[in-house]
Amino acid sequence: MTYRLLALNIDGTILNSQGRITKETKEAIQFVKNKGVYVTLVTNRHFPSARKIARSLKIHPTMLITHSGGFIASSVDKPVLDRRLSEEKTFNLIQLLENFNCHIRILHERFSIGNRVKLPNNIVAKTMLKTGEPLFYPVQFVDSLGDALRDEPVSTPKIEVYFADKREKEYAEQTIASAVKDIEWFSYPNENRCYITPKGANKASGIRYVASQLGIPMEDVVSIGNCYDDIEMIEQAGMGVAMGHSPTNLKMLADWVTRSNNENGVAYMIKELFRKQQRLGYLNQLDGTRLN
Repeated sequence: MTYRLLALNIDGTILNSQGRITKETKEAIQFVKNKGVYVTLVTNRHFPSARKIARSLKIHPTMLITHSGGFIASSVDKPVLDRRLSEEKTFNLIQLLENFNCHIRILHERFSIGNRVKLPNNIVAKTMLKTGEPLFYPVQFVDSLGDALRDEPVSTPKIEVYFADKREKEYAEQTIASAVKDIEWFSYPNENRCYITPKGANKASGIRYVASQLGIPMEDVVSIGNCYDDIEMIEQAGMGVAMGHSPTNLKMLADWVTRSNNENGVAYMIKELFRKQQRLGYLNQLDGTRLN
């Protein structure tokens, strides 16, 4: 089997628990890239954050699958796929969400805007610190997102929501599911957070789109992830790989379970899977030489 596309989740996959990319992971990605394999990142993060990591891996420019599949681009100014919640739908969702005790963040490829709500945990602060947002990505907070959107409407690829407790999250999901159509609502099990994207925008559909743009069938794709929203992309890939610290149901669906992100799981899997694969085009070149 010859694999031609490698899709990597970021957080918990190529990044270890300290939020760093190890030397071994960088070397492994260069190893597979030198074999002619197209390497991309597929992430919940916004585009500038993913681009920064892609540059550190020396795979930029490449089509990056960001905002959970809603925004795919190699340049922020020229997306190849841009799925958004309309200004009207964004406003309607915010109007509903502001009835609940939650922190809401409207994410854009260039900025984010959130409401000032204090929650009993610091998950929002941890997320922002992890992605380095305040350093290079404009982040604004307002008292009322509804009022802000009346003055300056926004069409967004993604809305993130952090609830005060599980009951509040479940009630919000039931309310919004019955009131708003054509959206994707992904809820993290055992966590009080979720995100909303346009219907059809998810990590799996993002990988399928990039593969189709490159003329690569899904059986030639390797997808590596560690989270609940990586399930579909791992199921649909020719080789679906789960990190060693992934949830049990994700590992049960994967074709391969590698080591954890703190044990260089990505580097280990790449070296094992691709070490016998010839550089793409090598056999064709060899046949041409023989014919001559």
